[in-house]
Amino acid sequence: MLRPRITPHQLVHQHQPLDDNELGIMCWNTQKLTLSPEFQLCLTQLLAQFPTRLLLLQEAKLALSQRLQLDGWSYAVSPNIQTPTHLFGVLTAGQCAFDDITTVLSQGRELTFATHKSQVITHHSLKSGDTLLVANIHAINFVRHGQFHHEIAVLRQVLLQHKGPLIVAGDFNVWSRSRRLYLAQFCRAMGLKKAVMEDAKYIKTYRKQPLDFIFYRDLKLRSAIAINTPTVSDHNPIYAQFTR
Repeated sequence: MLRPRITPHQLVHQHQPLDDNELGIMCWNTQKLTLSPEFQLCLTQLLAQFPTRLLLLQEAKLALSQRLQLDGWSYAVSPNIQTPTHLFGVLTAGQCAFDDITTVLSQGRELTFATHKSQVITHHSLKSGDTLLVANIHAINFVRHGQFHHEIAVLRQVLLQHKGPLIVAGDFNVWSRSRRLYLAQFCRAMGLKKAVMEDAKYIKTYRKQPLDFIFYRDLKLRSAIAINTPTVSDHNPIYAQFTR
């Protein structure tokens, strides 16, 4: 496994703002299965059922020899692993302009696999004239709590510079009391609310604690649901609809 050398992106909607009256967000840890036919079919079905403007994937897998099969979407990737044939990391896709893209690689490495974790932070113009910041997170795991706290603190410094609406979502790996409390403190400091999911039993848990979240600020939550897709990944996608 190699430290990533490239951060691929595809931007084909650079003059198209997001409609903040119909803002659907789908977030999914895909367990490195994004290239499988089963995942592609399931994603196609989900997007047909749940109107999605921004798609946030964790543990996405991309082949270096071919473009990602997300026809009609713009996307940005922050990889944490590169092999001779593939990239792995977080991916944010949207049918909208990406005004700015920041990729973040954790300073620490996970003890078990000696790999970094990644985040991708994107800015998107809204039809209202504001700018939406979206942080797609796969939080570091298998490290001392202080390292987890440090990585969240780095994100906090980035978010403090943004005055408009926020979406912060992903797999936060908050399976311990210390991590849960620190994440709650972070959300309070940032003015973030949690999108409470219907069918919460379908959210991935570890030690009986949910791992996947969508947090938001300066938006109105219309609905949120955890979607049961048991044959694709060990996580289920979570989905939320927002308006201004």
